[in-house]
Amino acid sequence: MSKKIAVIGECMIELSEKGAQVNRGFGGDTLNTSVYIARQVSPAELSVNYVTALGTDTFSQQMMDAWQAENVKTDLIQRMSDRMPGLYYIETDDTGERTFYYWRNEAAAKFWLESEQSAAICEQLAGFDYLYLSGISLAILSPSSREKLLALLKQCRANGGKVIFDNNYRPRLWASKEETQQVYQQMLQCTDIAFLTLDDEDALWGEKPVEEVIARTQAAGVSEVVVKRGADSCLVAITGEALVDVPAVKLPKEKVVDTTAAGDSFSAGYLSVRLTGGDAAAAAKRGHLTASTVIQHRGAIIPRDAMPA
Repeated sequence: MSKKIAVIGECMIELSEKGAQVNRGFGGDTLNTSVYIARQVSPAELSVNYVTALGTDTFSQQMMDAWQAENVKTDLIQRMSDRMPGLYYIETDDTGERTFYYWRNEAAAKFWLESEQSAAICEQLAGFDYLYLSGISLAILSPSSREKLLALLKQCRANGGKVIFDNNYRPRLWASKEETQQVYQQMLQCTDIAFLTLDDEDALWGEKPVEEVIARTQAAGVSEVVVKRGADSCLVAITGEALVDVPAVKLPKEKVVDTTAAGDSFSAGYLSVRLTGGDAAAAAKRGHLTASTVIQHRGAIIPRDAMPA
């Protein structure tokens, strides 16, 4: 029987400039992950649902259409007539360095747990096999919405589901480092699989040896810790098992075009194997393969025919 994963987060309208030209697309960390999971699993084994809120505008409709074309289910997405998606702009200088500008304070996704439909949606989500979210999914919410989300995660686990968290720490979205640490600690206490980008961990908690990072996360109750270290090997620590160390795919410098969505696509590759019966080493290999393919193309979502076999 097909299992169900719900990916919770925000997708925004993306404007990116290249010379005098401005291109419009859509982007968001959790959306990237949901698309890359859906591309690598059979719907008969795992169905992928995206959970967010959008407006009733044409941009929102285009997003929905694009996700449905990717086999991502949109039944649990709310449409709010008085809201729109957030917007961000990517400015690239002569050296290729990127600067991001955001307009998202009133974005629909921030209010998905404050609507009349939210209780019924949470009731459905509590029965899912897997719930996935990132640090950004938490950061955009009000404190009261965060409480509702944590209650949902606990209910899902009580029903036999598993919670998956990607640390994706963006300081500008939080009031303070202390607030983030407190919320992440609460989050990890109801997490089964944690993806930790080591740079983000160091930025949030201070630089520590990777063994300490893993121990701290396990102490919060996480049974499967996946440490992402960019071009270095990734580490998987599963309670009661030997540490798994899987080398990254080495690419020549000239092949790396755009590192957008590298971490999101790694998590997707990992989960596409792990949640359909594969072991941690095979899952990490798939994660590296997916990420190394994505960074050879421009933009977060690469053409479907560029996906690894």
